[in-house]
Amino acid sequence: MNQPSIVVIGSSNTDMVIKSDHLPAPGETILGGSFFMNPGGKGANQAVAAKRLGGNVTFIAKTGNDVFGEGALRLFREEGINTDHMLTDPLHPSGVALITVDQQAENTIVVASGANANLFPADLGDATETIQNAAIILMQLEIPLMTVRYVAEMAAMHNCKVILNPAPACPLPADLLERIDIITPNETEAEMLTGICITDIESARAAAFVIRSAGVETVIITLGAKGAFVSNSEMELLVTAPIVEALDTTAAGDVFNGALAVALAEGRSLPEAVDFGCRAAAVSVTRLGAQAAAPYRHEIILT
Repeated sequence: MNQPSIVVIGSSNTDMVIKSDHLPAPGETILGGSFFMNPGGKGANQAVAAKRLGGNVTFIAKTGNDVFGEGALRLFREEGINTDHMLTDPLHPSGVALITVDQQAENTIVVASGANANLFPADLGDATETIQNAAIILMQLEIPLMTVRYVAEMAAMHNCKVILNPAPACPLPADLLERIDIITPNETEAEMLTGICITDIESARAAAFVIRSAGVETVIITLGAKGAFVSNSEMELLVTAPIVEALDTTAAGDVFNGALAVALAEGRSLPEAVDFGCRAAAVSVTRLGAQAAAPYRHEIILT
């Protein structure tokens, strides 16, 4: 029996990371940081995480005709991800991200989108059947919003479950929210969508209610070390995260989303899937990097 497919549509970047004592203030120069370069991008991070955790993953993205794009494609294939629908942009460079990480594992990120910003609906023609047959479609917001809306409309017509990680945060149109099955904002993104500052469970519940009122079936607000708050018509609960010593939180949300997609594709219940996501994310923050930090299935301890 074929394993249910997960189609991740999103960004691929190269992350250039500096580890420093603290995050620089405006106009400040910090000396003494350590530098390393990693493959990243929210879409790519989620695709790699889902594959390492046991998912049957197809990744759809656009990279530049350059060394970064070539390297990314090679790494996806080494991970075992289906890259049949990857695209190369002859006019724009591959995306890059400049990341600073401090001693408390907090980070700041600036992204130059490059080819990611040119992944348009017209590029997805050859991937239509793959998208329509997916068990789970996972998207983020580092590609054009028109593409996200196009895929969500296609998914709705073919009863495909759509998970949207609304990152980076931006206002979302009502016709998109109505076609999202599960949305996974963090605290900042939930505030952007609702105007409600997330400070505790009650404020998370209020924000989730606002988002659900806009048409989203299930809201999962990720709360970092506290876990994730889940809200739909059947349940409201906080799923706690394992206690770990965090080293780098750069891709924790991406690992959570990849793990969530895998667990749901396997037929696990929503609370089980969110717990799996929290456990996978907890492992990832104990390591440096984005894709490099994504754990493998055998590293996740399940209760």
